[in-house]
This record gives sequence, structure tokens and C-alpha cells, in this order.
Amino acid sequence: MLTLYVIKSCDTCRRARKALDSLGLEYHLHDLRGDGLTASMLDTWLSHVPALDMLNKRSTTWRSLDEHSKASIDTDSARQLMLEHPTLIKRPLLDTGDTIMIGYRDGDYDELSG
Repeated sequence: MLTLYVIKSCDTCRRARKALDSLGLEYHLHDLRGDGLTASMLDTWLSHVPALDMLNKRSTTWRSLDEHSKASIDTDSARQLMLEHPTLIKRPLLDTGDTIMIGYRDGDYDELSG
């Protein structure tokens, strides 16, 4: 089953949910703020996607970090920051069981319905 990881207040996450709904695809919804993030979940994603590609540098959380943390970011520190602040993960994140899809643009999920 598909799992869509979101932050409920995120507009892009809402669009992704509507896309999955319009395609008639069943999915489990996981709110990163409300339902949390575990190290094993993050490590599974990181086995598919590089940590620095998963890091949301446009988020309010990123902008609120101290300059040293941002300047010295690497794979290990990105992982640790994402565990501490799940809002640093680009979203939505769709786990298909085989693939991890990060972000959403119209049409991204169309291939899943075929």
C-alpha cells in the first residue's frame, strides 16, 4: 500500500492527496508532525534518496537554524536535523513500497494508476 507522508498544513501535500484521490488510489496518510518520525523510517528513505536531496532548504525551520548548522551540513548532520525537525523533510513524500517520491507536481502520480 502507498503511504503519503505530509504536514497537514502544507498546500503541496493537499494537492498530492487530491491527485491520489482523483486517481482512485488507496493510501495511508502519515502526518509527520502528528504521527512522528522514527529513525528507521528516515533510514529507509535515505537508502533510496540522498539526505541532502531530501532536505527542505526552503522551509521556515531551515531558515530558523543557526548559520553554522546550515554552513556545515553534510549527510550525517542532515539526517540528525531531520530526525529532530521532521519539517526539514521535503514533502510530500510518497512511499510506494518500491520507490520514494519526494515533492509533488501535477501529473507526478499518474503512472501509479496504470
